[in-house]
Amino acid sequence: MTTAATASKERHKAPKLTFFDHVNAAFDEAAKHTDHDRTLLEQVKWVNSVYRMTFPLRRDDGSIEVVNAWRAQHSHHRLPTKGGIRYSIHVNEDEVMALSALMTYKCALVDVPFGGAKGGVRINRHKYSEGELERLTRRYTAELQRKSFIGPGKDVPAPDYGTGEQEMAWIADTYAQIEHGEVNVAACVTGKPIEHGGIHGRTEATGLGVFFGIREACSYEDDMAKLGLEPGVAGKRVVIQGLGNVGYHAAQYLQSAGAKLVGLAEYEGAIACADGLNVNDVVEHRRETGSILNFPGASNIEPSRKALEIDCDILVPAALENQITRANVGRISCRIVAEAANGPTTSYASKAAAKRGIFVIPDVYLNAGGVTVSYFEWLKNLSHVRFGRMQKRFEESVRRDLLHAMSSATGASFSRDEIKILARGADEIDLVNSGLEETMATAYHHMRRYQKKLGPGVDLRTAAMALAIDKVAASYKTAGIFP
Repeated sequence: MTTAATASKERHKAPKLTFFDHVNAAFDEAAKHTDHDRTLLEQVKWVNSVYRMTFPLRRDDGSIEVVNAWRAQHSHHRLPTKGGIRYSIHVNEDEVMALSALMTYKCALVDVPFGGAKGGVRINRHKYSEGELERLTRRYTAELQRKSFIGPGKDVPAPDYGTGEQEMAWIADTYAQIEHGEVNVAACVTGKPIEHGGIHGRTEATGLGVFFGIREACSYEDDMAKLGLEPGVAGKRVVIQGLGNVGYHAAQYLQSAGAKLVGLAEYEGAIACADGLNVNDVVEHRRETGSILNFPGASNIEPSRKALEIDCDILVPAALENQITRANVGRISCRIVAEAANGPTTSYASKAAAKRGIFVIPDVYLNAGGVTVSYFEWLKNLSHVRFGRMQKRFEESVRRDLLHAMSSATGASFSRDEIKILARGADEIDLVNSGLEETMATAYHHMRRYQKKLGPGVDLRTAAMALAIDKVAASYKTAGIFP
């Protein structure tokens, strides 16, 4: 082929879609099923504001490094905006814009009263000491505060890929030093350690939410019959990509419910075993050897992404975005794709999977557990009281009285251990998990009902996005921004 012909072919290639393009493609598809004014839809769709910053970081050796970072606020239909902060060498402006948009739709879908936001710092955190990470995090926080991109009623960050409780504690402390005397300072960030105003259950919240969502989807007998599956989680063969915080906890809960983990994948490779894998044993093996590969009784699969093609009932991509694409969607061999990560399936792949009869539980719903429990933490910080503190002892007293009354009326007796179990009042973790379970179950029911309303041919992702658009649009309308 001549140079001119090659150049002509290159010019006519379709441009590569970005992550934000894929999110907006899903938005556009869903918007067709709503009757909102085009101008209002444009307001809902596009990112409200993006703060791009560069700042110097003094390394431990005395050298100076320039760090690139971002914070995107997608929607101000409700305040504060809410979204995690990720530390990754792959972070860019498009990614934080896309993730902030997904946060808006996610919060709307599960009725959490936040607008969407997301932040990112472009570093490989493994190449930095703890002191360097602290200096970086505190400077990033100061930059956010300088432009009013953080605050209990403005924008509330949380952990994400590459960050955790320690970074959130540094953020809260830095904000407290800047906003001296702010009574609600702890509510400026969620995902904090318990001793700094965090909440029990936040660490496992996203993974537990994934489990609740899968369990709810599998509870509908007619939906499972269309896939050739029995209702319930027990006995289903599961493959999980990613054993980070989300994937590990989702695997634990699915395993406890009787699912069989036939494949697990991490960045170094993947393993498979038709008889099932114990996730805790695999994690221990990785801790000892530095890899999940060569786990006793399992076969190695390389490269890691090949694990997505293992024959199973439920495939759980719990790593990063764009894992199931045009290139591999034809080779995945599952009945259900449960999107535990943000954007693991491209817009094309999602449609192609639906055409093949694969049921996709969308990320905009399934990984909402983290933001739901972050909402609970935010409420706890604003109320300045631990959940359960006011009622736990009262509930226990009332239940003991009832047990004594039953014993007097019937002659039945209860052992001390039985009384301890039956009369126990709810702790914070009980209330958090109960609230999360209720949120995920109710949201799935509403999403499924909305899908039925839209009629045959509309997949669950489109229905979820359309429902989220309706809710965000309603907030704009009631605020008087649009007639």
